[in-house]
Amino acid sequence: MKKLLAFTLAETLIVMGVIGVVAALTLPNLNQSTNNKEKVAKVKKFYSNFSDAFGRAVAIYGPVEEWFVNDANNAAKTKRFSDRITEFMKLSKTCQTGTGCFAAGKQKKLRGGDSGNEYNSNTNFYKYILADGMSIGFFNYDNSTPGFQYIETIIDIDGPNQGANTFGKDVFSMSLLKNDGTLITGSDLGSDGVIFSDVIQNCFIDGMECTGWIMQTDNMDYIKADSSGKCPNNTQLSETVTSCN
Repeated sequence: MKKLLAFTLAETLIVMGVIGVVAALTLPNLNQSTNNKEKVAKVKKFYSNFSDAFGRAVAIYGPVEEWFVNDANNAAKTKRFSDRITEFMKLSKTCQTGTGCFAAGKQKKLRGGDSGNEYNSNTNFYKYILADGMSIGFFNYDNSTPGFQYIETIIDIDGPNQGANTFGKDVFSMSLLKNDGTLITGSDLGSDGVIFSDVIQNCFIDGMECTGWIMQTDNMDYIKADSSGKCPNNTQLSETVTSCN
């Protein structure tokens, strides 16, 4: 009789156990990496769509610095900007100064605690939900310093009913300078560029400037790092080292 070779039941169970352990160790990191890539894509998609809508509005209504000459206050300026921008964006819901377009409660900081911002019921912001489910809000900000005449834009890429409601995870901000139409994704509102060191500091600590990091590095590795930018493998994120890998 010919003897057939095969694995015993015990050997099969051992192999399956090893595979299970490896999967348990690697799948969470793989899932997080995939999820973060999707979020990066959403942020960049909004940036592209917003830039396109702004360009179309300028083509119709002229330079942005001329839009507000007949508006006496921030509310009127915010409404005018919002109306002209959203004319070229696909919307599923319009809340304007009402509620329902952002998650209820204060948005949280990346490292914990609330940010002090609560957009859902903030009547200074004009708010909408885009056709893809993202929440957006606009607010005109005027200051005596010319470089601080801007429109603040807040987005929640997960919309009002899901997600972490946290800066740097699903809530992001950018600003459009009214004097020349420059779209700023970091904290340097005084010039055409972004002071990347400011972005790093503010993003790593509380998530408030992470749009700039995403646009320049194409990742969200600051989530893997601590508040100083140190990764689990001791890599130090910086202006020149932009990945934990």
